[in-house]
Amino acid sequence: MSKNTTIVLGVTGSIAAYKAVELLRLMKKRGWNVFVVMTRSATQFVGELTFRTLSQNPVAMEMFDDTVEYSPGHISLADRADVIVIAPCTANVIAKLTHGIADDLLTNTALASKAALVVAPAMNEKMWCHPATQANIAILKTRKAHVVDVGTGDLACGCKGRGRLAELDEIMSVVERCVSGNRKLEKK
Repeated sequence: MSKNTTIVLGVTGSIAAYKAVELLRLMKKRGWNVFVVMTRSATQFVGELTFRTLSQNPVAMEMFDDTVEYSPGHISLADRADVIVIAPCTANVIAKLTHGIADDLLTNTALASKAALVVAPAMNEKMWCHPATQANIAILKTRKAHVVDVGTGDLACGCKGRGRLAELDEIMSVVERCVSGNRKLEKK
């Protein structure tokens, strides 16, 4: 896999955010350039320093962070990305993506980008099974978003059920297919 591949890894406010650290490591092992965008609530679970250290890139969190060069952050990242991966992706961010609500850096970046979008949901089973969440997922799929199905097992709330973040190798498999698809488009 090429170092020319740029991934924007979106991390949202889920207990599964700690798994995004290992996902980042897997992406870097492939030689990809990874830029992390964290929602404010994601910072309650994992620190920015961890992602900055492992990605070797600044971590973006706010719409109006200071930049080294002039380029609005959401547009810069949106233009740079070959693939945008949001893992974990909460029900809140899924709803925002579905309805075009861009009220933070991550949703702005996703809305402004033509890159492939990979969404890996993680939430409580009741939230996952709710008709609103299922309708939002269905809409994202019609828009060609690559939705990685949730796993089943122990959930943070102490219950067992559907809603946990998919295994990282499943997420990486979808991302690799998107990266390969981009390369085929470049060759044409």
